[in-house]
Amino acid sequence: MKLSDLVKPERNVRIHTEQQIKEFERSVKMFGQIRPIVVDEGNMILAGNGLYDTLVKMGFETAEVYKYGNLTENQKRKLMIADNKIFSLGIENIDTLNAFLEELQGDLDIPGFDEEILRQMVSDADEITEKISEYGTLAESEITNIRENAARQEQRTAEAQHDPDGGTDGEAPDEAAEVRKFVVCPKCGEKIWL
Repeated sequence: MKLSDLVKPERNVRIHTEQQIKEFERSVKMFGQIRPIVVDEGNMILAGNGLYDTLVKMGFETAEVYKYGNLTENQKRKLMIADNKIFSLGIENIDTLNAFLEELQGDLDIPGFDEEILRQMVSDADEITEKISEYGTLAESEITNIRENAARQEQRTAEAQHDPDGGTDGEAPDEAAEVRKFVVCPKCGEKIWL
């Protein structure tokens, strides 16, 4: 039918954002019109207002239409509500989505999705494995710092054990407190007892 012959309803259950119309347009450019606009016997749109707006914006003159006759006014309203609500009740199967995205081998220009987010979702498994293996590892400078702190602590411990008085704070050697070894965390400064 000619788009000019279709009648938009005064009220629509769904508000179509600019972003949604933009994604509809990407879809139409990529795949064409993949489902009909549903109208009643008076050519009033019952389902497909966003598609209608998109086709008009793109300069189309005609559209595939499914004419639904013999509906009561209540049935028309119910159809308008159901068409919008039923779709929103579904959820994405993430495992299948990820499998499909991987099978696309980097061709991730898909209407309705941000391509960069999809790229992040299908990051190369080697990259993920590398990031996981790096998690919790220390830089060479941090390792050197820990070793130096440990050596200083060992030296202090050795000096305390060879105290010329034979103890600490005037205590006899057998009453001296046990000296424990620790390193200082280079990130937070806390003592890590060994």
